[in-house]
Amino acid sequence: MNDTPHGHRPPPADWKPIDRLVEVMRILRGPGGCPWDHKQTLETLKEHLVEESHEVLDAIDSGDRDKLREELGDLLLQVVFQAQITREEGAFTFDDVATVITEKLIRRHPHVFGDLQVSGADEVLKNWEAIKKAEKKAEGDAPRATLAGIPKSLPALHKAALVQKRVARVGFDWATVDGALEKLNEEVGEVREAIAAGNDQATGEEIGDVLFAAVNVCRFSGHNPEELLHQTIAKFSRRFAHIEAAVHAAGKNLTDCTLEELDRYWEQAKALE
Repeated sequence: MNDTPHGHRPPPADWKPIDRLVEVMRILRGPGGCPWDHKQTLETLKEHLVEESHEVLDAIDSGDRDKLREELGDLLLQVVFQAQITREEGAFTFDDVATVITEKLIRRHPHVFGDLQVSGADEVLKNWEAIKKAEKKAEGDAPRATLAGIPKSLPALHKAALVQKRVARVGFDWATVDGALEKLNEEVGEVREAIAAGNDQATGEEIGDVLFAAVNVCRFSGHNPEELLHQTIAKFSRRFAHIEAAVHAAGKNLTDCTLEELDRYWEQAKALE
């Protein structure tokens, strides 16, 4: 006797949770499963993967562990969903995905699963890159370029930080943060020169250099530039909301105020924080 109108019984509750999830996804994609799930491809799932990743980030920032648990589950579903599609193609299964990452972690942590001694996290990262290059060489691939494999679709600030970290690992870096700060000041000066010259193309290029240099200062300071900018946007939004509320409370519109008036409200918002 079937438990559901469509004839599918859910996998037993005493199965391992990951096995139940994989089986549920197999059923959803199989005969008599879900029409929406049937229509999905690796390409159509891309937007959902991005969305779920950002929802995990928001949950982390919220500090709500129940929400984080839920969002991590949604993200895990995307991995299982894509692995089910590739299983149907005969390419690989979820177990293959888990096996590959497990073996990679063991292989790239010889200081944990072997006898290698390391002095700290920095040396771990250097060893990680060296092992990656050795793996590629053993596979017969051309030597891996330092900046190879960085996703094109990463947010620009995140990508800039990753590029700088990669080149720093091979020694292309300032000795201290002072060098990074001097470079930032230099780039700001070049923006001023480009603007004074009325050269729009050069101005845009130099502003890009300023952003890249600012990311480098963030890296030296141990900050994530993407996170810092999100925090600054949130702070600006809070303060501007205060300005707007204060102006409306005074019976006026923002466009009725002078810049000096708005600046006073801005200072009030800063003082309240």
